[in-house]
Amino acid sequence: MRSLSRQGNRRPKPAMNVTPLVDIVLVLLIIFMVVVPMMEKTPVELPNIFHVDADAKSKTDPFTLSVTNDGAMYFEAEKLEPADFKSKLTAALEREPARRLVLRGDRGAQYGAVRKLFKACQEVGFPGISLRVNEIKSDKPKAQ
Repeated sequence: MRSLSRQGNRRPKPAMNVTPLVDIVLVLLIIFMVVVPMMEKTPVELPNIFHVDADAKSKTDPFTLSVTNDGAMYFEAEKLEPADFKSKLTAALEREPARRLVLRGDRGAQYGAVRKLFKACQEVGFPGISLRVNEIKSDKPKAQ
């Protein structure tokens, strides 16, 4: 009889199933990965080219400086005034000296203005400056 009473005390213990929780977290992650790039507020249409250089891999994401068609400047998502342009870049470089800079110039922006910004960024002392462009996948160039 003792053996029967011992078996009666062994009930299955409840266990939490985390699979649905992991599924929800992964779906949210995918949604954020798709939505966040679309939330960029700088209205910059990048120029198109055929042979794009490979992205340089680094441990940190680069700073982004954008120039719109009308000459407005954005550092990351913050609009910059021409007067405090260099001071903002210098402060950012002092905070994180290893981060590179990516310059995004609108295809309608004047070349001279974008080149002046490039030179000013070099004078601030960033460890690397790149120009962002879109790659054309087909063999036939598009008329601009």
